[in-house]
Formats: sequence, structure tokens, C-alpha cells
Amino acid sequence: MENLLTIFDITGIFVFAVSGALAAVRNGMDLFGIIVLALMPAVGGGTLRDLILDQPVFWVEGTQTIWIALLGAMVTFVGARYLEGKRLIWLAWADAVGLALFCVVGAEKALDVSGSMLVATMMGVVTGVAGGIIRDVICNEIPFVLKKGEIYATAAFFGAGTFCLLIHFGVAGPLALWLAMLGAFLMRAGGIVKGWTLPQALH
Repeated sequence: MENLLTIFDITGIFVFAVSGALAAVRNGMDLFGIIVLALMPAVGGGTLRDLILDQPVFWVEGTQTIWIALLGAMVTFVGARYLEGKRLIWLAWADAVGLALFCVVGAEKALDVSGSMLVATMMGVVTGVAGGIIRDVICNEIPFVLKKGEIYATAAFFGAGTFCLLIHFGVAGPLALWLAMLGAFLMRAGGIVKGWTLPQALH
């Protein structure tokens, strides 16, 4: 299970870094801005999670995560010109993959530390969405999580909660990770492709 978690974590860092870099390109930032914005979603949510859980911050313990994020930034910097007119949709899909991966990785770590399903679910959501919020705020855009009816934090909540429930009922860790990640991704994908939204209060 440790190997699978590492793969999920590395992949999540890379795709979230790409999402941050794409947002920077869309806003006309230079290379430095692209690197900074790539780091925000890649490490922001996990940093907040570790601080709340009073754990060593993951990228301080192992700086390889920073190098992975920088790789994502550079790949985007070089390839962005080939995505002209499609950057927003690529950003949305990279963000969806990162969200799905990070919500279950965050939930697993929090469950291991706290033993609480509620805390683990909340920390899974934080890991999945906090970095993206920072990215969007820096770009002076409304964060995905706050957009009208957007299926975003709900997908992270579903993924993290599903992982905790599967573990609680004795499902093997690797299978629980895959099922929870897939569930979160499909829910977010439904919001992107089908326009799924949350119900709103009548007024």
C-alpha cells in the first residue's frame, strides 16, 4: 500500500503543479510566476493538512516533491503554446485528477495519525482543495470550490469519506484507495462534462 500511496502522491503533485502552471500561463505570468503558481496547488493543501495534524510538513521531510512540482511547471512552460485555446479545459482536467488523488492520500494520512474517520475525511478535503483555492486567489479568480453549484469540494468529500468507510468495513487498503479515487474523479468529471451541480436553496 505504501508504494501505491507514493505513486498517488507523486502523480497528484505533478498534475496539480501542471494545473497551477496552466493558470499562470492563462494570466500571462513569466517563468517565475509559473513556478510559484505551480507550487501552490502541488504543496498547499498537504502543507495545511500536516500543520493541522501537527506532523512534519511533507515537502520539508523529502524535497523530491518540490522537484516533481518544478518538473510539472517546466513541462507546462515548454508545452503551453501547443495548448492555445484549450488551456482552461486542460486546467480543469489536471485539477480533477489532482483533486481525486490528493483527497484519498490526505484521508489516509489523517486516518493513520488521528484514527478518526471524521477528521480523516475533513483532512482529505483540505488536502484536495486548499492548494487550488490559493492558486485561484493569486490569479484573482473565483476558486472552483466557490463557483455557483460547482461539484468540487463535494467530490473530495465523497472520495475521502468513501476511503474511510471502505477501510472501516475491512476493504483492503490498495483497493480502497483505487475505488475512492475513482469515485471522486468520476464525480468531478460529471461536473466538468455533464455540468452536474449541487442543489441550491429556493429564494
